[in-house]
Amino acid sequence: MTDDVPSEPTGRIVLLTTSHRVAPGVLSWPAWQTLHAADRVLCADPGHPQLPYLREAGIEVAHESPDAHELVEACAGGRTVVVIPGGEGDRRLTDGLARLAGSGRVSMPDLELLPGSYDLPGARLLDLVQVMDRVRRECPWSSQQTHEGLVKYAIEEAYELVEAIENGDREELREELGDVLLQVVFHARIAQEGGPGEEDEPFSIDDVAGALVEKLIHRHPHVFGDAEAHTAQDVNEHWQRTKQIEKQRKSVTDGIPLGQPGLALAAKLAGRVRTGGVDVALPRGEGVGYELLELAARAEAAGTDPETALRAAARVYREAIRAAEGVGE
Repeated sequence: MTDDVPSEPTGRIVLLTTSHRVAPGVLSWPAWQTLHAADRVLCADPGHPQLPYLREAGIEVAHESPDAHELVEACAGGRTVVVIPGGEGDRRLTDGLARLAGSGRVSMPDLELLPGSYDLPGARLLDLVQVMDRVRRECPWSSQQTHEGLVKYAIEEAYELVEAIENGDREELREELGDVLLQVVFHARIAQEGGPGEEDEPFSIDDVAGALVEKLIHRHPHVFGDAEAHTAQDVNEHWQRTKQIEKQRKSVTDGIPLGQPGLALAAKLAGRVRTGGVDVALPRGEGVGYELLELAARAEAAGTDPETALRAAARVYREAIRAAEGVGE
């Protein structure tokens, strides 16, 4: 009978991934612990953005690109080797390690995927800004666009978003939200350059987002402050009062775009009159316009958006017409 000989420790391979959407050098505590404790740290890309910060932290990084066999051998004796892949990862290495592990012929080290930094919610918006910057610089069509020239697309995309919501199609909704977001980012990118008449007033997407954040916080004191709002009506009334103070409006009608669809315009005016406490009667006159005005005001007072209601009825009407024509979807 022979004594069992203890097997040699097989070591540990750690693939340390980082997000390019997080500032270099900002790593999780487990990542820093692992890096400091590792026997070797490898990175094939000498221009990797994390390297200056690792060197500053006293971590020695070798610019090597071993294959799977070489990496396994480097872990012999229980050593820990940390590999920092590039932004696109290292498919050659990971596929090679998978083949070795599946072969059953090699004593494999422990394999660990360690995220060193995580994307926060909204991180892909950073990608969108970068892509928009490049499109604006390099695309012959996009580089020539102006605020005025893009207006028709903003209107078109807004209506397509409305249609996606009414259709109840989640995939279509996601796509159309993206198209509307594109309009915002596109206009902000143009504004950043400061076009004719705007040279002294350029602004960027960060300015747009920053102003929106301030507005949301200021107009929601029941969320970010000590104010109380128990109903949606309370919130709306406070919102309107705050807007009137901020913009120093002389009339409750200020800020209502006259170019919007007629029913929506009528309902908006009626809503401002009602919430603003203005004592004014609906104008009376001959014709269907005054009748529609009265219907829109009644609908708004009852909590119904007349534009949405009419669109829903029109869609039913459309289906009835198609059915009468024998036209299927």
